[in-house]
Amino acid sequence: MNSRSLGSPQTPASARPVRTERATLSHVTDPLAPGAIDSSLAIEDSPLPSPSDLAVSTVVPSVSPASDRTPATSLPEQLLLPLATVTAPGPVMVRIDPNDRVFVNRDLNLANIDWLGFDMDYTLAIYRQEALDELSVQLTVDRMLGRGYPRYLRQIRYDTRFPIRGLLVDKRFGNVLKMDRFKAVHKGYHGLARIKPVELHELYFEKQVRPNTPRYHWIDTLFSLSEVTSYSAIVDALDKHGGRVDYGTVFDDVRKSIDEAHRDGDFYASVTRDLAHYVERDANLEATLHKFRSAGKKLFLLTNSPWSYTDTMMSHLLDSRRKEYPTWRHYFDAVVVAAQKPGWFREGRPLMERDRDTLRDVGGRIERGRSYEGGNLLEFERLLGIRGSRVLYVGDHIYGDILRSKKESTWRTAMIIQELGAELTAHTSCAQRFARLRELEASRSRLEDELRFYQGRFRSHPKDQVDATSSLERARIKRAMAAIRDELRGIEREHRGIAEAVDATFHPYWGSLLKEAGDQSSFGVQVTTYADVYMRSVSSLRHYSPLQHFRSPRDLMPHEL
Repeated sequence: MNSRSLGSPQTPASARPVRTERATLSHVTDPLAPGAIDSSLAIEDSPLPSPSDLAVSTVVPSVSPASDRTPATSLPEQLLLPLATVTAPGPVMVRIDPNDRVFVNRDLNLANIDWLGFDMDYTLAIYRQEALDELSVQLTVDRMLGRGYPRYLRQIRYDTRFPIRGLLVDKRFGNVLKMDRFKAVHKGYHGLARIKPVELHELYFEKQVRPNTPRYHWIDTLFSLSEVTSYSAIVDALDKHGGRVDYGTVFDDVRKSIDEAHRDGDFYASVTRDLAHYVERDANLEATLHKFRSAGKKLFLLTNSPWSYTDTMMSHLLDSRRKEYPTWRHYFDAVVVAAQKPGWFREGRPLMERDRDTLRDVGGRIERGRSYEGGNLLEFERLLGIRGSRVLYVGDHIYGDILRSKKESTWRTAMIIQELGAELTAHTSCAQRFARLRELEASRSRLEDELRFYQGRFRSHPKDQVDATSSLERARIKRAMAAIRDELRGIEREHRGIAEAVDATFHPYWGSLLKEAGDQSSFGVQVTTYADVYMRSVSSLRHYSPLQHFRSPRDLMPHEL
């Protein structure tokens, strides 16, 4: 029981060598008047209580008996003085769930942001990835058969879990690769078969990998994951049936087939027929947008999707969910569709107003409640009177949304990483493994220092010295070095096994999305470089004030660790 709770036993006065300090205030009339405080207010001249006294008793101010009070006048009720020994309740610690946190690469003060812009696909609209990839693979295979590929591709074996963002396709050899931030290749698959480290070294370590050349294709969007799923499965099937395969042509045909499915409307029609199957509706999205509008922020939508698909999708996400917003367009001060990012940030097309099936020239300004198509960065900022540094753009596409907006403008950037929840879960579950890896790395460093020491001692006893003492010393040092090398080999084996187990926890094929071989992956370093902040979903922002100052953690260089 709390020692200060009522009914707790009190230490007898005789057992307390130090008297507690007490104060009484019998009555107060005008607190500013001279002599208003009665002489009955007295503080006994006694030592301060010890901590043990305070821990077992509650100090209660004494109250003068009724006979001591002045009977002639009506006085206010006695007031008790606040006591230093009575502690107030501690502050309540409020912590946002890691899945809903905003993570900061670069300081961002929302008080300096006037406009928040949003992409639609995989930003406001969160797709169910497995269902969408299965649809894309089916549409791709249908069109590949139309291009003359063998009929047995209808029975290809594929795994929609196979790809992640940040992979690199080598069209010359039909390989899919994962690199670290230095463009060193650490993992690779040919078809669905893992490439051995020796082969990876022969192909990619002796010559520099140049991702921006025509030989390679960068997979940086969730939409493009189905390209890798289809390509790897088709390569696997073609190799097993024998014959020469032009891996570059196969990849180009896969991409053309997927683009065709989008261009002819089959993809959009399939999704809009069953939105609940393909789209995860975020119950907190409208409250998040409303929170920022209520704080005086202005919002805009900037998407590459066509108007008809955008209208259907946004109606599904936002219409009739709050009485303040009769339609989804009431959330936004500007709506631009078919933007053709990333070109939109560099040159783009003239901005046109979209009225159902009609396009017409924009007047002199962009109006709320209307929809626009195309355009470009400079015209958009001019018509809205926007200062670039006061815009925060939220998107999922590392190249089209984040990298280009960062390179071509002064817009601040926020990235939606839908996979972040799984990354955080895996990271938490591997806490003990990470601790063991750090222990092994510290032991390895210590043993390597010891080995260098013995190697220096060994060299100080040359072979041409034939005296017994030198020979014995050389033999002793050799035994010590052999023991250290055995221990180092054991550490390397355990370290490799734990690292493989960690990778498998994050992803069965590629490991962590954002890390590789203890460093940032090629995808992770782009997130760090070009996204000021990143989060799992737009609704993560609901936990923060519209004036929140996001601060990045202190970044340490290796020599500072």
